[in-house]
Amino acid sequence: MKPLLLLALIVLLVSAFSLPKAYVCYRIQSTASGEDVYFGVTFGSNSTDEAKFLIDKVKEYTNLFIVDSWPISTNETALNEVCNYAVGANLSLIVFFDFISYRGYPWLHEWLDTARERWGSKFLGIYLYDELGGRQIDKRQWDEGTSLKKLFANVSDYSDVANKFVTSIPSSFSMQNVKNSSLPVFTSDYALFWFDYLAGYDTVFTELGWNHSDVQQIALARGAAKVQGKQWGAIITWTFQNPPYLGNGEEILQDMKTAYRAGAQYVIVFNHPTINPYGVLTEEHFNAMKAFWTHIHNFPRSIFGQTNSQVAFVLPKNYGWGMRNPEDKIWGIWPSDDLSPVIWEKMTSLINRYGLNLDIVYDDPQFDLAQKYSVIYFWK
Repeated sequence: MKPLLLLALIVLLVSAFSLPKAYVCYRIQSTASGEDVYFGVTFGSNSTDEAKFLIDKVKEYTNLFIVDSWPISTNETALNEVCNYAVGANLSLIVFFDFISYRGYPWLHEWLDTARERWGSKFLGIYLYDELGGRQIDKRQWDEGTSLKKLFANVSDYSDVANKFVTSIPSSFSMQNVKNSSLPVFTSDYALFWFDYLAGYDTVFTELGWNHSDVQQIALARGAAKVQGKQWGAIITWTFQNPPYLGNGEEILQDMKTAYRAGAQYVIVFNHPTINPYGVLTEEHFNAMKAFWTHIHNFPRSIFGQTNSQVAFVLPKNYGWGMRNPEDKIWGIWPSDDLSPVIWEKMTSLINRYGLNLDIVYDDPQFDLAQKYSVIYFWK
């Protein structure tokens, strides 16, 4: 009789210790069923069949599809077909346009106005232009065209260029057409994120790649978004100029996890050019994406938290420095100045000290940094 009582007691104790673990496991799975991040790929090939092929490949472990194809986005029938297929696969949508002209594409006016009615909350908005800040740094103007060349030809100082940058973008016909449709506007960039947001963008994807510092890129994009009340994301882009273009599976998985831990609302894999049936992505990359999908469900931020930036490094007002190296250009017009090495040294020191807890922002009286950060370092 005593051995039976002892066995019963052991079973009872094991059950008691197992219940909390089972509850925690259930709680994690239950909370993670609604992801707090949009995760997906861009599509840059030419046909609707190729788009459907990619959607079928990734629909089980992504929730976002970005149409980044000129032949598709300029063809109403093809664009609707791809959008319908993506939403039918339970994916959210963003559509890229390099420009929006009603003169050449009269159907676009109604298409923009009715996109939300047609696809509901699955249609997130328009990805308009690309790398505006980066183009400004590398080409002296944020887009092609003689009018912008003239605009930036005779500038007097940093503030003059900043003003021209943040006013010329929203005054472009394409941006006005999107804003008139009340659709959110997205872009990707690798420099001058602060000024992209000032120019009217709702979300900017910081580019993680090119062997740049992920921590620095995130600090610049997240800081700009946090202070200005916008959203931010990360796009995993090229590491090489030639095939295989992207880093290996383990490298892009690490980038995705870093962005997720830092609080990105969007995590995207850039998929261009087309060098195989899926674009540039290989099974190694798809396996990394599956692993990330599993990660965000096993470790939802609602339970495990994220890195909350409480420290800010403040740059001079309108100091449009590329910041990829100490000799980078300022607004694409001037070489680095006397402040550049000082800022570079202090920024590097703070990144080493605080890591993902650091944001990099600008001195601007219209924003109260003290409300956002508990520790603030100025460039001085």
